[in-house]
Amino acid sequence: MIDDALLRTLEEQARSLRVEILKMLNTSGSGHTGGSLSAIDVLTALYFQRLRHDPTNPAWPERDRFVLSKGHAAPALYACLAAAGYFPREDLQTLRRLGSHLQGHPDMNKTPGVDVCTGSLGQGISQAVGLALANRLAGRNSRTYVLLGDGEMQEGQVWEAALAAAHYRLDNLCAIVDQNGLQIDGNVADVMNIAPLGPKFLAFNWHVVEVDGHDFAALMQAFDAAEQTAGQPTMIVARTVKGKGVPFFEHKASYHGVTPSDDELERALEHLGHA
Repeated sequence: MIDDALLRTLEEQARSLRVEILKMLNTSGSGHTGGSLSAIDVLTALYFQRLRHDPTNPAWPERDRFVLSKGHAAPALYACLAAAGYFPREDLQTLRRLGSHLQGHPDMNKTPGVDVCTGSLGQGISQAVGLALANRLAGRNSRTYVLLGDGEMQEGQVWEAALAAAHYRLDNLCAIVDQNGLQIDGNVADVMNIAPLGPKFLAFNWHVVEVDGHDFAALMQAFDAAEQTAGQPTMIVARTVKGKGVPFFEHKASYHGVTPSDDELERALEHLGHA
């Protein structure tokens, strides 16, 4: 059982991070709102409860690796990194500015705590497979986590990587799909249906767990199951809501790449209890 106090702490952390995400997106006037909000609960569980990492030593060889394959959700990652202490929170307000280390997609050469440059959809999981295999060959106990979008699952490279991960029995690899059902062009099922996602990965010889991606207890149990699985990589299919946390952003593909206006920000912060 997950301690109730821990669950409340994670929920409050996620609420605070949603505030940071909305503020930086409003300031930048450019970026991705819906997918950042749908992914932030998964990232909160990882960065503040699961990952082994050290903000004072970002290059620590024994750290767990995280790959944000859906790189357009960079605001969610940056909010977590700032809260964890990798760089000052004030830097968040420089999102997408010329010269800022917080680019529109993660850049490992600029941002402390970022392990992989991502943004070209489909490539992140291949990089994660390489990291997991490299850590095994180096004799490290490090785990690799990778977060994908469900629209991203339409990329053929994802499935090549899935074959490779199963072939090499990478039980130190855990992939998570942010399955919010929407992509920039509309419903994932209408653009290119990927269902049934869980059975597909089972057929590829992955261990599969399907959870509510906004339920911290379920997420923590899924991560536990992944760590306890031997001989197979794990796929966590996290059912989420695009724009989660702000009712007028939720379930809307139109907020995929649109940032909050000043009025929307004010109303969103009021809803989140940060007015």
